Amino acid sequence: MKIPIMYNLRNLVARKVTTLLTVLGIGLVVFVFAAVLMLARGFRETLMSSGDPSNVIVLRKAATSEMSSSISRNQANILKTQPEVVVLDNGKPLVSGEVVVVNNLAKRSDGQTTNVTVRGVSQESLTLRSKVKIVEGRMLRAGTSEIITGKGAAEKFKGCGLGESVEMGNREWTVVGVFEAGGSSFESEIWGDVEQLMQAFRRPVFSTMTMKLKDPTQFASMKERIEKDPQLTVDVKREIDFYEEQSQNLGLFIQILGIFVTVVFSFGAMAGAVITMYSAVANRASEIGTLRALGFKRRNILASFMIECILISLIGGALGIFFASFLQFIDISTTNWQSFSEVVFGFNLSAGIIIGSLIFSVVMGLIGGLAPAVSAAKMQVVDALRAA
Repeated sequence: MKIPIMYNLRNLVARKVTTLLTVLGIGLVVFVFAAVLMLARGFRETLMSSGDPSNVIVLRKAATSEMSSSISRNQANILKTQPEVVVLDNGKPLVSGEVVVVNNLAKRSDGQTTNVTVRGVSQESLTLRSKVKIVEGRMLRAGTSEIITGKGAAEKFKGCGLGESVEMGNREWTVVGVFEAGGSSFESEIWGDVEQLMQAFRRPVFSTMTMKLKDPTQFASMKERIEKDPQLTVDVKREIDFYEEQSQNLGLFIQILGIFVTVVFSFGAMAGAVITMYSAVANRASEIGTLRALGFKRRNILASFMIECILISLIGGALGIFFASFLQFIDISTTNWQSFSEVVFGFNLSAGIIIGSLIFSVVMGLIGGLAPAVSAAKMQVVDALRAA
């Protein structure tokens, strides 16, 4: 014979103060837990969404980032002749040689300087990246000192708004357009004409070559052929894999640090659950004795108290997730350890994080409530009735 769940719900309401404090404690821990996962996911998704599954990026062999890579013009010309690459209507291969550098700019919020990624692009760069859309102003003109800036860069850094100007490489560059890029890391960048930026920053070589494949399934064979070519000392990667690699170190650090903080907080939440449930046991000794006298087994008493723990945990977990969901409206920026430049990104909530957070809250409740529940189940009928 099972104890009706309405009995547990009424008991939660009857001890609303202690129940509320425990719910808030668990909710706070779940809020931190979910925020950490959302932060790591947001950073990872921002970088990964920069890649296109059909694009391939070529870097200098063993280069770990675009900043440390270099591709000579001779190598670039060889790469443009690969048969797997899409050919445009004008007969040109859809390949873009790009240069990536960083430039110090001041933040609008506090005036502190930080590194901002500056990317030299060609006319093919927009065709390669279909997510990039000019939302204010217009596209830059080749051969000029015009630049376009990502939406995040325009909001965060001084001189990056439409009509403003920044100094880079001893030249003045005017912002003629602002673009969105589907929330990717490109929105934290400044884009200019590749040849002009190479002159300004005295970079005689490209940083990377990006190309679009006619058929993505041809990637493996093309990679093997290019990497075995003695004229090309390069690594060939899918663009989406490359950007995922860029997110791994910082993303892992955020998760480890956040989970450590969460574990410390969770001890407090579990202590709250223990206090709440022991209080329930002490105040309900007569009820427990009555239930036992009516024929309910010890396992029924144990299950009843554990259900109360789960209910408290789920309410706290849902509360923490509810407040954590508002973090999605906040954009933050941090330094990407691979490029040493600022990346603007947001918290990203997913179904997996919601489920994981709820499971975490239930585990906290079960651990905190197990001892009091066992204590209640072990009470003798006579002792329980006498305690009343």
